[in-house]
This record gives sequence, C-alpha cells and structure tokens, in this order.
Amino acid sequence: MPNKIALLFAGQGAQCVGMGHDLAEQFPVAADLFRGADEILGRNLCDIAWKGPIEELTKTSNCQPALYVHALAALAALREVFGHFEVGGAAGLSLGEITAHAAAGTFDFATGLKLVEKRGEFMHEACSTTRGGMAAMIGGLENDVRRLAADEDVDIANINAPNQIVISGELANVETAVGVAKEYGIGRAMMLNVAGAYHSRLMESAYVKLGKALADVPIQSPRLPVISNVTGEEVKTPEEIRQTLCDQVTGTVRWTDCMQRLIDLGCDLFIELGPGNVLAGLLKRTNRSMYVISIGDAESVHKCGAL
Repeated sequence: MPNKIALLFAGQGAQCVGMGHDLAEQFPVAADLFRGADEILGRNLCDIAWKGPIEELTKTSNCQPALYVHALAALAALREVFGHFEVGGAAGLSLGEITAHAAAGTFDFATGLKLVEKRGEFMHEACSTTRGGMAAMIGGLENDVRRLAADEDVDIANINAPNQIVISGELANVETAVGVAKEYGIGRAMMLNVAGAYHSRLMESAYVKLGKALADVPIQSPRLPVISNVTGEEVKTPEEIRQTLCDQVTGTVRWTDCMQRLIDLGCDLFIELGPGNVLAGLLKRTNRSMYVISIGDAESVHKCGAL
C-alpha cells in the first residue's frame, strides 16, 4: 500500500549560510522561487541566505523569509524530480506553519512571503523593546515544567517532543528557572541562543500588528489538512487560519500534538523540508516507528527514493 505523506516545514533556528544555493543551481523551479523572492521583497535575500554572514542571516527579519523560500524551493525541486505526489497533511514549526499553508494553497507564494517578512519584522521589533530569553528543558515531565514556569513567571513556548519543552519570558526569570530546574525533576536545562522571548507574552506587540496584517491577507481553505501549532488540529476556514497564525506568536507551539494528529490522519511517511534534520529528530522522539526523510539540498532530493 502506498505511503501517506506528511510535509514538515522548518522553523527559525534551522538556518545556515548557503541554504538553497545548490537547489537554485540544479533546479530551475527553485531558482525561480529565489529570484522571485528578491523581486517581491525588493532586496537581495539570496545573497544573505547564500553568502551570509550568519549574524545577518540569523536576524529574524532575514531568517524567516529565507527559511520560507528555501523550504518551498526544496518542495518544488522534489516535485520536479518525482512529479505530482499526493500529500495527506502538513505542519510547520512556528514560522513553518505559514510555509505549510503556502504549500497547501491557503495563499500564493508572494502573499505568504510578504506575510512572513512582516511577521519577522514585528517579532524583531518586539525583541528590541523587551529583554527576553528562552531555555530548553530536557528530561522532565510536562507537569513539572509547567509548575516551574508558573513559579518563575515564564511561559511554555514549545512542547517539541516528549521530555523536550522550551520556556520563554523575561531573561532574568528564564535564567532563574534554568538554575532551579533540577529541583523540579528536570534532567537538563540550557539557555538558547535567541534574540528574544518568542511564543511568550513579550511578543504581544507582534501579535497585535500581525493580527492587523492578517486581516488584509486573502485566504482560502487549504487543499490538504494543515495542522495548527496552537491547537494541534486541522484549520479549515479563513477565520480559523487568521486567528491561529496570530495566536501562535504569543502562544505555545504544541508540536508533539501536531505530529500525533498527522499520525492519526494515517500519515506514515514524513518529509522534512528545510536545512538540517531537527524536525526528523523530534518526530523520532515522539514516535520511533515513523519513517522520516529530510530534504534540504540537491543531494537529498536526488537520493530520495521514497516517492
């Protein structure tokens, strides 16, 4: 019986200098997307993605659109090699949720790119006016991490996999939480190298601005199931999509629930689109029996024999 495919789209943190360059060199459809992105944005995003420096690429306002374009270029290259293939569902981590919607036809490439650019700018502005941080809590139960978060007045940003949860909030509070994590039965706590407190109340200004921007975005029901970060369920109507895309800026990314929902929909072949293999690793932590491949460069496209 043929596999039922789920597409997974990378989030911020997956970026690396050179991402997508070989895809553009070897696949005209990928080159067209990168070239089109530069024209749409009116700036040379390709140079930043391909040449760096990493400090410039990592800026939220550059990183988010670069990852969006790269993932869709990888998908386009995959379709160029294998032709059309049916997809049973899609999900994206944080900004990757917008990429998933673009892949599902919720809006076109240009609309999604402009939305991602605005989202990145709004989040960058929120980071510059707050002093926030994030930390990974590894090896603890969800209830223990929630108790720690409540005691130290920080938010649960991501539930990435069983025993891997990220907290977010005021930098001093996050640092204190890291210091006392073992007292809550958490095996390891580590600060993350991020610009601010994503998916927390410190992103409130970005939430307000993104809500206004989304009101003007033409949205239609996706052609395939897209799983919302904040609900772990499919979103179907334009109203639902606007609300959930806005909510995830300050809300918890329930990635474990998203993976389980795709599994419940019958998906048994997962394709991660973006640099690296972070999402593949998280899926394996959630369900070791799932088959997952990571597509981020030309070599991985050519080697993909699963379709």
